[in-house]
This record gives sequence, structure tokens and C-alpha cells, in this order.
Amino acid sequence: MLARAAADIAPGMCVNLGIGLPTQVVGHLPAGMPVCLHSENGISGVGPVMPAGQEDRNLIDAGGSYVSTLPGGAYFDSAVSFAIVRSGRLDLTLLGAFEVAANGDLANWIIPGRFSPGAGGAIELAQRARRVGAITAHVDKAGNPKIVDRCTLPLTASGSVSRIYTDMAVCDVTPRGVVLRELAEGVSVREVVEATGAPLEVPDAPLPVF
Repeated sequence: MLARAAADIAPGMCVNLGIGLPTQVVGHLPAGMPVCLHSENGISGVGPVMPAGQEDRNLIDAGGSYVSTLPGGAYFDSAVSFAIVRSGRLDLTLLGAFEVAANGDLANWIIPGRFSPGAGGAIELAQRARRVGAITAHVDKAGNPKIVDRCTLPLTASGSVSRIYTDMAVCDVTPRGVVLRELAEGVSVREVVEATGAPLEVPDAPLPVF
């Protein structure tokens, strides 16, 4: 799932990797790939997460991981960081998700009754990045679909997600609804349809496997 999301990052892109699963995408990018990774706590040019014992305890990403920086990287305050976001300079943001609706609505910041530190930068990232991808398990721990017809949880942003990467499939959000694009190895179309809580368009042609 993470490797598949990383495959959609092209050289020269400016990309934000959200807290949680998305921050792990950096480990699946080819070494030396010319891409600028942005972290909303004030870093551009984020490099791989550092192994224990080699980390700089003053250098973390927005998710609290000890990261490195690449040559040409820069540090700045939150005002500059969010000016980058709000001005639409991010080609792509990859965010985690509790629910994604068939129209691209995203819910990823709180499950009522559980602690949440707040929405963080996700609200603005989801609204202002040129493309928004969601990385999530296809179902939750109770087996409930996370791709749904309508979100039941508080929204982060409406109509923002264009592609969903799960442990079962890659799906696109289109004007006609959710379209199945690729299957994870060993997963059938029927399993994906049954695990999806929204109408799912399945192309007639054989689907690629990742």
C-alpha cells in the first residue's frame, strides 16, 4: 500500500506526507529521487526517518518521527509553512483517513468520544493541495468499511480526495463515484466490492495488480 502510493510521486513534485501511515511513504521512494517533501511543522526537503541512535533529537516531522533532511532542505516557521500550503504550491498531499465518501469527502481528524489532539494541518492540506490521496486500511478493526457512501464522522474537508490507497485496492473518486483501478496481490474483485461501503464501479478490462 505504501509502496503503491509512493509510485504516484513523480520527480520534481512538492509533496506533503500526513501524520500516520503517509509519513512512512518516504521509505519507499527511490534513493536520490528529486522530490521535495514538505512537513507542515516547518521543513522542506525531508529525508528518510533516522534509525535509533542516529537521530537528531531536534529534528522531527509533523508526526514526531526523527527525520533527516536532504541537500537543499530548508527550515521555516509555521506561518511560512502554511503560506506554502494555502498558496497551492503542493502538488500532492497523502493523508490518513477514518472514512472517505464516494464524493471525496474526508474524515480523518476525530472519532467522537476518543481523544484527538486536533485537526492539525489536515484541513488546509486537504483543501489546498492540487491532488489529495488517502492512505488507509480498507476496513476498520471491527470490519466496517472505510470507503463509504457518506461520511458519518466529522469532516476534515469536503470533496477533496481523488485517489484512495488501501491494503486491498487502489480506487479513484470520480464525478460518477468510486472506480476500482488496481487490486492488491491475492485480493479478488469480489472481496473489494464486499468490503466497500459505497457503490463501486468495476471496469470490464483486467485490473493491474500491485
